[in-house]
Amino acid sequence: MSWAEKALIVILASMVGVIYFLSDSINSKNERIKQLNNDLLMQVAITADYEKRINSLHELDTKHTTELTNAKAEIDKLRDDVRSGRKRVYINADCPSSENGSTSSVDVSRPTPVARDTEENILNLEEQLETLEKQYLGLRDWYFAECKH
Repeated sequence: MSWAEKALIVILASMVGVIYFLSDSINSKNERIKQLNNDLLMQVAITADYEKRINSLHELDTKHTTELTNAKAEIDKLRDDVRSGRKRVYINADCPSSENGSTSSVDVSRPTPVARDTEENILNLEEQLETLEKQYLGLRDWYFAECKH
């Protein structure tokens, strides 16, 4: 065998080795690309789910904020009406009758007006109750939307 034939065999063997090495490298890179594509698809699905949940929470927030704003506006209107004298605050309560049978000059069959300074306190309490109710309902809806899904 001449040196040219030996050189040709060495070159061919080297080329086969390089081709095998490159082929193996390409296959491992293809597997890595497939894994990264799967990871990307999973992240896209997670992001879509987060966006859906965020939009749902935003809608809940908007709904409860609007309800709270409307309730406060109604209470403010009532407060203005009470201050101007167009309306009065009455307490409708059932009082147990006394056993001694004494007669009273108070008519318990109709609501009783309260003092002017008490009206403001009652309206403040009403506003606080509305705020607490809307906060509770918002928190409850958030819990069922976020924690129970």
